[in-house]
Amino acid sequence: MTSLENHTVAEFLLLGLLQHTPAHFCVFVLISMMFFVTLTGNSLLILLILVDPLLHTPMYFFLWQLSLIDILFTIAIVPKMMSDFLLHKTAISVSGCGTQIFLGLALGGTECILLGLMSYDRYVAICKPLHYLLHMNWPLCRQMALSSWVSGAFNALVHTVYTMKFPFCGPREIHHFYCELPGVLKLSCEDTLAYETGVLISTTILLLIPFSVILASYILILVTIIHMASAEGRKKAFSTCSSHLVVVSLYYGAIIFMYMRPISSHTPGQDKVVSVFYTIVTPMLNPLIYSLRNKDVVGALRKTLWKCSACGKT
Repeated sequence: MTSLENHTVAEFLLLGLLQHTPAHFCVFVLISMMFFVTLTGNSLLILLILVDPLLHTPMYFFLWQLSLIDILFTIAIVPKMMSDFLLHKTAISVSGCGTQIFLGLALGGTECILLGLMSYDRYVAICKPLHYLLHMNWPLCRQMALSSWVSGAFNALVHTVYTMKFPFCGPREIHHFYCELPGVLKLSCEDTLAYETGVLISTTILLLIPFSVILASYILILVTIIHMASAEGRKKAFSTCSSHLVVVSLYYGAIIFMYMRPISSHTPGQDKVVSVFYTIVTPMLNPLIYSLRNKDVVGALRKTLWKCSACGKT
């Protein structure tokens, strides 16, 4: 098949996550509930951080950025999957597929970097509290956040453009519930081994640099916590850091399994299950993990609810 024939293709076929069986319909209902919890939980967390002055700190600034990524990530993938299941459709346009690849890579890459920045913030707060405002001032925090978004978007743009230039052969069936780079590359007529090596290298850099920052930060944090004189201080520091570690473990574990293996070793079943973790499960768990274990967020929620109830009575 020639490159010209490839450009005349209007759509791909997404084979999806679910089949039309009673058991899979129950899974669909569960995913719908998780989608609702994701949007509600992350939106509420962003609202609380923006309206409560006590939460106007670098830690919560990065946290609402994370919630925004989770909302956008979920909206980019889950509604399409749900509508395809309900309408018995599998088609997605070439432009729509490219958009999903770009958003998935951009938001995923940004989240990787942001999790590294959040761990550095916790390191400075716990290990160097007297220098916190110096090292984590607002101009620097905004620059760090902007850099994470720009880096994620640039990496995604390069890979999306390169991937969509390949000629595609066969039935153009993507064994996935959304257009993810490994699944799309499998449809290429050309040998993609050299490009797959480039993907592996760029992914390794994008993942391992923030992961190294996270690892180094938490080793230093653990040493500091062990030497803390106050039991209450140790408990508070451990509670804050354990929440972040749970999120990092879930997200990085799934991403590393997906993108740091040769594409030839991928199987549709594995890819779908692993992708569910970082597209559906983790975005839902993030606000729950960070809010239920955080006294400041719980306090802000109670204060906001009390104000709303007081306004309703007047």
